[in-house]
Amino acid sequence: MGNRAIAEIQFADYIFPAFDQIVNEAAKFRYRSGNQFNCGGLTIRAPYGAVGHGGHYHSQSPEAFFCHVPGIKVVIPRNPQQAKGLLLSCIRDPNPVVFFEPKWLYRLAVEEVPEKDYMLPLSEAEVIREGSDITLVGWGAQLLIMEQACVEAEKDGISCELIDLKTLIPWDKETVEASVNKTGRLLVSHEAPITGGFGAEISASIVDRCFLRLEAPVARVCGLDTPFPLVFEPFYMPTKNKILDAIKSTVGY
Repeated sequence: MGNRAIAEIQFADYIFPAFDQIVNEAAKFRYRSGNQFNCGGLTIRAPYGAVGHGGHYHSQSPEAFFCHVPGIKVVIPRNPQQAKGLLLSCIRDPNPVVFFEPKWLYRLAVEEVPEKDYMLPLSEAEVIREGSDITLVGWGAQLLIMEQACVEAEKDGISCELIDLKTLIPWDKETVEASVNKTGRLLVSHEAPITGGFGAEISASIVDRCFLRLEAPVARVCGLDTPFPLVFEPFYMPTKNKILDAIKSTVGY
């Protein structure tokens, strides 16, 4: 009694057999009980996203499936410091949380992580880079690619503001809205297929909130509407050059 439940799915691609229990049971347990019970602070960890050689069973980004479910929180870190602080916040949150871990963090990310206990707030986006011409929004591993595109865009005189959502549900609309009201433009990028991806929800929400401030249509640079390929992964991914082209197109609209 009193312990926190932490489940680990080897790859996010394998989470679907548990979909019914997560969506129809865990997500609704508090609501069904009239707030008398929760799921024991259930946190589900799952590595997600491209890894360079994973193919269609080890590279998917299924975050949008869970963002559609009331009662679940969805959190994705971009680096080791965030991974620890956000994971501890998820574990101590009474609501069920799906915590997606970018696979590249396991092998490529090197960073000093404090040994002490610390938590990072959920549903609070971080402005990684301030700018004035266009707002870029992303999460997880994609932020490294987006930051590279921002650096290249700066060489052409384009000032990019880059925002890490960290929490997709519930996401920090206010921070993104304030940024878009300043820049007048928005680009969202994620590895998941573009159709039905969470970028579409961000786009629709910001159009509702910032319509009269927008100088161009909202741009999305995402994965393709195909199964995740193996040898064609470089063509599938939303790369630095694809993002850079979209930045230039949006600013020059």
